[in-house]
Amino acid sequence: MKVLVADDHALIREGLVSSLVSMDAGMEVVQAEDRESVIKQLDAHRDLDVILLDLFMPGTNGFDLLSEICDEYSTTPVIVISAAEEPRYMRKSIDTGASGFIPKSASMSIMLSAIQLVVNGGVYIPSDLIKKQDAVMQQDQNASLSNIIIDDLKQAAENLTARQAEVLTLMAKGLSNKEIGRALEISEHTIKIHVAGILRVLNASNRTEAVVMAQNAGILMP
Repeated sequence: MKVLVADDHALIREGLVSSLVSMDAGMEVVQAEDRESVIKQLDAHRDLDVILLDLFMPGTNGFDLLSEICDEYSTTPVIVISAAEEPRYMRKSIDTGASGFIPKSASMSIMLSAIQLVVNGGVYIPSDLIKKQDAVMQQDQNASLSNIIIDDLKQAAENLTARQAEVLTLMAKGLSNKEIGRALEISEHTIKIHVAGILRVLNASNRTEAVVMAQNAGILMP
């Protein structure tokens, strides 16, 4: 197997080379430390089986080099190795064309297994990053759902009458129907009718839920 290790940090690069060779005596490794040397090595070694590419190196901006390699040397799979262990980097690497993403904190045995998987046509993504990505996506979905709910509540609140809005504001202050009736100088029976109307408009099951929904949506009258 022939591998290109591209990393601008000599200590990390040479450590990777040494570890890979020690784990697989038949492995041939070439090195590169910046964009220029990466391209030079790719042109000189057309028989590479896989490229281990540091995500950020001198002479390139972020994912530019990865994109260039995937476009111009598409027959050779690329595995991104990165100290940035965030799902967004992993996701963008795969979207850009990488066949794998390995955090630099991974063990050499994991790295070797990932290389073998990619060389055989697979895609390697660490399970913990997949879990992190799922958690981020769930948070995004929950945030979107919350925004939808809030928007719906705001629209529903537009159907409240001026008197219902007044009653809702006093409900939020903890006043009973009788106390609200006194404050607004109307009967307790009329207040009950307004409360029922508020629950119906906001689709709330009780007074407390109506107040909480209104507070969360920011629709309580000042």
